[in-house]
Amino acid sequence: MAAREAIIRVEELTVRYGDRLVLDRISFEVYRGEIFAILGGSGSGKSTLLKHMIGLYRPAEGRIFVSGDDITTAEGELRRRILRRFGVTYQSGALFGSMTLLENVCLPLEEFTDLPAEARQLVARMKLNLVGLEGFEFALPADISGGMNKRAAIARAMALDPEILFLDEPSAGLDPITSASLDALIKSLAASLGITFVVVTHELPSIYAIADRVLMLNGHTKRLAATGRPEDLRDHSADPLVHAFFHREALPESVREAMA
Repeated sequence: MAAREAIIRVEELTVRYGDRLVLDRISFEVYRGEIFAILGGSGSGKSTLLKHMIGLYRPAEGRIFVSGDDITTAEGELRRRILRRFGVTYQSGALFGSMTLLENVCLPLEEFTDLPAEARQLVARMKLNLVGLEGFEFALPADISGGMNKRAAIARAMALDPEILFLDEPSAGLDPITSASLDALIKSLAASLGITFVVVTHELPSIYAIADRVLMLNGHTKRLAATGRPEDLRDHSADPLVHAFFHREALPESVREAMA
């Protein structure tokens, strides 16, 4: 069986904020075309890891490769080329409230391409159609539901045809039915377009519904707790933190004391 291609490779990533250690020698790979979820408790470093993977910050130590290029050291045109390979959505959606959905999706096209206005609008309409928002091009973010805002944010993140989509807590604030609909959209986009997804989440139903593999961070050791298929970690992990997370159980008092 041929080895899977690693589209992202994180090597010995260490992150500090001043004297505070946040992540300690984290290493893993994300394979092309998979849906990869980053898990962990509050304060475990999930969002910090995501921000380093998209190049917002440089680590204290370690390297992050995207399609073979090191984003931690890239400058100038190489850095711009790396950034063009992925799109990002944030927990709030981060749409501009004074702009229509069409205008929001057009923004990356205006900034990074030389397409004329008519072509930009055509591409933006296509992206909105892909996420099920046909007919809402001229709606403002305040006029649509939270789930639709999340879909519009994904459409904007796809505007430049990225290889990778990073989603930060995509189901946050959504009811179970809307969340399941968003999960189905993510699965459909991954299957039909071949996009690699990296999703930060703690929602167990979504994890089981969409994730091919997961990475779980241990906020106490600042290291990896586990990686693998979510079902395998749920059924076979001997780590008490991993077991408690996947079974929605409180940690035994002896484990909490040992971690204190």
